Amino acid sequence: MMRRLALTAVASLAVLSATAPAATASDGPLPRPLLSLPVLQGGDDGTHLTVVVSGSGNPEADGSYELECEPAGGSHPVAQQACERLAQLPGESTDPFTPVSRDAMCTQQFGGPATARITGSWRGRSIDAAFDRSNGCEIGRWNSMRPVLPNVR
Repeated sequence: MMRRLALTAVASLAVLSATAPAATASDGPLPRPLLSLPVLQGGDDGTHLTVVVSGSGNPEADGSYELECEPAGGSHPVAQQACERLAQLPGESTDPFTPVSRDAMCTQQFGGPATARITGSWRGRSIDAAFDRSNGCEIGRWNSMRPVLPNVR
C-alpha cells in the first residue's frame, strides 16, 4: 500500500514538474506573484534578531545582542556561527521558536536559571520566543539554538 502511494506521488510530481514550466511561461492561470516571495529569493533572508540572555552563569554571555544574517553581522559574539545555525533550522522537524506544548512529557531536571528571549524577524517571519532551562524539553530546545543562544553552566 505504502509503495503504491509513494509511486503515485512520484508520478504525479513528475507530471506536474513537466507541465509547470510551460504554464508559467505563458499568461496562463498560475499567479506570477508567487515567484517573487521573499522566502524564495536567494541572498536576503530577512533575518534581524535581538537576543537577550540572563542568568547564564557566564557574565560574557549575559546581555542583549543584535544578530543579522546575509551577511552575518551585528553585536552577537559569534554572528557567523549563529547565522549558519539559523540556516539549518528550516530542514529540521521541529520549530525551535515554538514553545514546548503543555502536554509534552518532559524530564523533571533543572538546567539552571538561564533565560533568553529572541525577538525580531527570521527569514521574513516575525519571532518572539522565550527560552529557559526549567525541564528536559526546555533544555533541549535551548541546546538546539546554540550558538544563537550561549552555552550555559
